[in-house]
Amino acid sequence: MKRLIFIVIITLSAVVASAQYDTKTGWSFGVLPSVAYDADLGFQYGAATSIFYYGDGSTYPEYLHSIYTEVNRTTKKNGLFRLNLESRALVPGLLISSDISYMPDEMCDFSGFNGRQAVINSDWTDDSKADYRSRAFYKYHRGLFRSIIDIQGNISKKINWNAGIGLLVFNADRVNIDKLNRKQSDDKKLPDIDLLFDKYLQWGLIDSCETQTGAFPYIHGGVTYDSRNRTAAPSAGIWADAFLTYTAAFSSLSRFNNLKFNADFRHYIALGTPVAVLAYRLSAQFTLAGQTPFYMASQHNVLNMKRAIYESLGGSSSLRGITRNRIVSNGFALTNIELRLRLIKFDAGTNHYYIAANPFIDAGMVLQPVSVDEQNVRLATASTGDNADDYFDFAGSIYRPHFSGGVGLKFAMNENLILSVDWATPFGPNNSGKKSNIYVKMGYLF
Repeated sequence: MKRLIFIVIITLSAVVASAQYDTKTGWSFGVLPSVAYDADLGFQYGAATSIFYYGDGSTYPEYLHSIYTEVNRTTKKNGLFRLNLESRALVPGLLISSDISYMPDEMCDFSGFNGRQAVINSDWTDDSKADYRSRAFYKYHRGLFRSIIDIQGNISKKINWNAGIGLLVFNADRVNIDKLNRKQSDDKKLPDIDLLFDKYLQWGLIDSCETQTGAFPYIHGGVTYDSRNRTAAPSAGIWADAFLTYTAAFSSLSRFNNLKFNADFRHYIALGTPVAVLAYRLSAQFTLAGQTPFYMASQHNVLNMKRAIYESLGGSSSLRGITRNRIVSNGFALTNIELRLRLIKFDAGTNHYYIAANPFIDAGMVLQPVSVDEQNVRLATASTGDNADDYFDFAGSIYRPHFSGGVGLKFAMNENLILSVDWATPFGPNNSGKKSNIYVKMGYLF
């Protein structure tokens, strides 16, 4: 907790120090240390730049152009190299956004398929327990390169069309134990044992072709309805979308061509005054045709890439408090409900600030499970000397929702730059191996 407090103080100080300019007209430029904390990813260190152009200020707090760059690493071997561009004025009448990112992740979470059907044994990752196996037992290596261009145009005052094209390049493999053990003392080294990822390969639940580097070009298109009064932290209005995404695959991965459907609904309700807002999101993703490699089944499709990555379900971008990628399935639904309360509002120089709190509840569930045949699994696990019941809960309900809840604190400058600190905990059994999680990020969840 002391380290978290230090992180928050340093980050807030950096935000304020970089804010000595008028962001209501012309250009505003900020260089910040990319300092954050995520219970799943660890302490993050790096640098980020945010550039906004407001023109003559007539559209404030909406910007005309934005440029965002970030380079960071985390103590749990996750990285991000990102360039994000967005323009509302480059082509009149069109919102154009582009994102190029590379995200190496040496310790990406993997706890199996279908949420509650996959058992997490927290003692296996706790080196103080007699049953300890490895801190990396529920991890695998994932590398992701992403390049995207999205365009939004107007159909009517509040209805827009959307189209986009992108390329995802994934590399999935077992954790590189030798690499992680370099410069580690003997008591900190990871044992070189079979991890859950290795066992899923042995049992045929993950195909060997899924460990090959795969390039997946995709296109998507749909419509959005937007009546929000502002983009960042709206206090009124609705944002909803519905779209299709077709992803192509080639060579030995060709069977992973797939078509997915997404629908998202966000509602912002001012409770008598804009300083108190009830905000909620309902979202669902379905696989209409084809198959999905396991590392893409954890991805949440979106029309406009605002965050570095959207994962589902579990973690800071979906179900806060629940382990990242806890629920991997072919189709899912989630909801987030927040009460956003602006506690303090003040000006400093030419800048506007506010501090807000947001208690929240998150929930998500499997709608389309990954096929896991109990009889085949029991035969496969027995052949490797494992007990299927240590890894799978076939008697429970896959469709039982996962719940979590918590409270957040927000520190905002000029409406668009928002530092977020969320504390969350899972509710109910078999949700996560942890009792609570803390996330220090930028912006509201939705």
